[in-house]
Amino acid sequence: MRIPPWLRIKLPQGENFSSTAGLVADLNLNTVCQSAKCPNKWECFSRNVATFLIMGAVCTRNCAYCNITPGRPAPLEPDEPDRVAEAAARLELRHVVVTSVTRDDLPDGGAAHFAATIRAVRARMPRCTVEVLIPDFQGDEAALATVLAAGPDVLNHNLETVPDLYPAIRPKANYRQSLELLERSKRLRPETPVKSGIMVGLGEHDEQVLAVLDDLAAMGCDIVTIGQYMRPSREHPPVRRYVEPELFDRYAEEGRGRGIRHVFSAPLVRSSYNAAQFVGK
Repeated sequence: MRIPPWLRIKLPQGENFSSTAGLVADLNLNTVCQSAKCPNKWECFSRNVATFLIMGAVCTRNCAYCNITPGRPAPLEPDEPDRVAEAAARLELRHVVVTSVTRDDLPDGGAAHFAATIRAVRARMPRCTVEVLIPDFQGDEAALATVLAAGPDVLNHNLETVPDLYPAIRPKANYRQSLELLERSKRLRPETPVKSGIMVGLGEHDEQVLAVLDDLAAMGCDIVTIGQYMRPSREHPPVRRYVEPELFDRYAEEGRGRGIRHVFSAPLVRSSYNAAQFVGK
């Protein structure tokens, strides 16, 4: 299928893109913008915005849609939280988004490293809000509690797709386990907004998308993102459909009608795209 016009990206001009990329490289950090081939990388880097990818650039899982390299990760770098804080300060970010590869090799899945990163950013930038996009920690409630105890302003964990596609798209994950993580977050720290997101275009039907919205509304999810799946390479699953912008608008209406406070639904929406606009609302 040909890429439709609403997904064609005009690359921004200016020096900020190079300076953001250079800063990330200088501090030896990874970003999901680069590792996941995010289509919004050009826009975000040109606005001095980046989403930090901690705990390395190698993932212990191999989700079919993802461009991040699977394999055996390197040991954690104890100074990485401070380097993330330094980058956030230099970029003058008012909202920092931190995500990670999945680290099933670690006893806590990397929860303590997430918590250390939150604390480091807070120590360097007390007025900055912090959003974490976490893996499922294999259902470990203690790991989730470790992250929440550090006080993130938003707790994000993506469902990614509809449950029927998990065997093909997220074979090492479990839809109910991910949903339970979000429910536990609401129970353990009710004051922290909970966020999740999915992609469309992987072979799901609209009824299945609405069923996911039902599940997220039922557990009290505060923020939902819905965006178009875009194939990172020919080695990844093909796009099964390009969802038109009007249908994305309908998803947003359906989500809000179910009681979800914020539904950010559009072709180029990604989990961390314009994330700051929902904090404190």
